[in-house]
Amino acid sequence: MVLNVSPPADVRWVRDVFGNSIALLNFDKAAKELRIASEVRISRMPAYSHRKQDKVPTPFPPAYDPLENAVVSAYQQLSYPADAGAVSGWLHEHAPQPPKDTESLVRLLNSKVHRKIRYVRREERGVQTPAQTIERRTGSCRDFATLLLDAVRSQGIAARFASGYVECSAAEAGYASTHAWIEIYLPGHGWRGFDPTLGGETSERHVATGLSNHPRGVMPVVGSYFGKASEFKAMTVGVKLTRESADPAVRGTDEPPVFDIHD
Repeated sequence: MVLNVSPPADVRWVRDVFGNSIALLNFDKAAKELRIASEVRISRMPAYSHRKQDKVPTPFPPAYDPLENAVVSAYQQLSYPADAGAVSGWLHEHAPQPPKDTESLVRLLNSKVHRKIRYVRREERGVQTPAQTIERRTGSCRDFATLLLDAVRSQGIAARFASGYVECSAAEAGYASTHAWIEIYLPGHGWRGFDPTLGGETSERHVATGLSNHPRGVMPVVGSYFGKASEFKAMTVGVKLTRESADPAVRGTDEPPVFDIHD
């Protein structure tokens, strides 16, 4: 990964409690503009299909290993406890008789969020609470993910919030933005992603750059600004995906597909 920052800054890389790579920037001088450009080269191996490998569905509710309970419990708590009643009512309306296995239940809820909530692109900061999304019946990808996150957690399923990018035509054209989805933890099978905005499970096209037990834990840029609020003019974000050759004769038969993400 290459990180270019203007004005120049001292950069220190750390890992947070969720395993995310965090760049801490320390600026010595004042500036009129802050520009952050990151370039990441990603190699992808052939997609692993758990559908072919996992023959037996996970019973509902899932029974987690006692040795993992201390960690799993952090991913079972509602992100917005005050909205528990609204989430419960939404579940009663859309999933009155839940399936008997965990995977089918999450697929059902994922589909319900996708079909019942209308997607809108929001420029406002933060996420809507689950109750707000249910009431408005509209939301962005991060609002979809937050509603699904608390819906599955209310059923005792461990889940985490994921933020990153999706390989798509918008990314190749250079006008994509960050995307959000969730991952659930299944005993003996690990983490699996579900994207309520797209209405299906995640694939090799999803590139996660941040994972957290709460939607606020994956903000791309967090910091402090010293000055008058009126001095802020605008903020722009751009994502550009550049695909390297997939021809084995060009890149070598033993090398996986590679593409670059410019943020």
